[in-house]
Amino acid sequence: MASKRTAMIFKRCMSSVPGGKPLPVRKPLPYRRVTVLGAAGGIGQPLSMLLKLNPLVSKLSLYDIAGTPGVATDLSHINTRTEVHGFAGDDQLKDALKDADLVIIPAGVPRKPGMTRDELFDINAGIVKKLVQAIAKHCPFALINMISNPVNSTVPIAAEVLKVEGTYDHTRLFGVTTLDVVRARTFYAKAKNLPIEDVDVPVVGGHAGKTILPLFSQATPQVPLSKEEVEELTRKTQDGGTEVVQAKAGKGSATLSMAYAAALFAESCLKAMNGEPNIIECAYVGSSVTDYPFFASKVELGKHGMVKALELGPISKYEQTCLDEMKDELMGSIDKGVAYVHNTESEKIIESLK
Repeated sequence: MASKRTAMIFKRCMSSVPGGKPLPVRKPLPYRRVTVLGAAGGIGQPLSMLLKLNPLVSKLSLYDIAGTPGVATDLSHINTRTEVHGFAGDDQLKDALKDADLVIIPAGVPRKPGMTRDELFDINAGIVKKLVQAIAKHCPFALINMISNPVNSTVPIAAEVLKVEGTYDHTRLFGVTTLDVVRARTFYAKAKNLPIEDVDVPVVGGHAGKTILPLFSQATPQVPLSKEEVEELTRKTQDGGTEVVQAKAGKGSATLSMAYAAALFAESCLKAMNGEPNIIECAYVGSSVTDYPFFASKVELGKHGMVKALELGPISKYEQTCLDEMKDELMGSIDKGVAYVHNTESEKIIESLK
């Protein structure tokens, strides 16, 4: 069960440290290169540390506009098998991406108190576009794990950029929504006094506000929830990011929990690449599960990315209502991301003709 793998991540990571309990490895682990773009930031640094502790990561390339050589040197002193290198500045981006199997993108600015989604979009859209263009050029077959917000728009941006570059494959592009799943599991387990390691809650839709839809009707173990409990747990899951921003009083966002969730999803991608079967996670992907061109649902991961997006299955009347109500917001975010790429490409053509 995915939730049990979640609860054991640190035990598995630390078992790779010399002096700890040896991993029960029957054959050498495949050589896997992972690149983190935005590695010096609030999510990037703890994420990079978790990846350094993961025995599935052979080489870890850390990139940011500045600060990454120091982060890499710091992490390189940790006695695990993962080789770490730091890269900084535009001229080193191609070296950071060379031969990457998996690229994780937490780059960009976090949401701050009072910041509108439009303001966040305006800043991060350009960053994401530039980085994805580099991925298309230097490691076109890598899996991409998109963390940069707003994910509902940045994944469509990435898809359109890859289409322009001629390298788009919807099975290799993922919006990381694992934090929504982590929160839903945590809140559900606490509300019903359940052992957290036994809990799983699929979360579908998108990765912002009311587009986040935890399916408590499909939670395991299944325990009775009142209408009021379902609504409260749904609201709490949807507002998890806002709660952290407010609790940090303007001095940060959900960086640590996001890093943890991103490390979980990255680990699942690596396990699937290595041939482990039946790896199921929730992610925001291009799919035909619904009428939305991009939608978060359960997906099966394989050696080359997504094998398939799984159907929603039976949902409650309340969940269906929430699904219907997210339409305008989710489609608006998707359309905005697509339009951004085409507008900027048009501007580039016009500028070249002057």
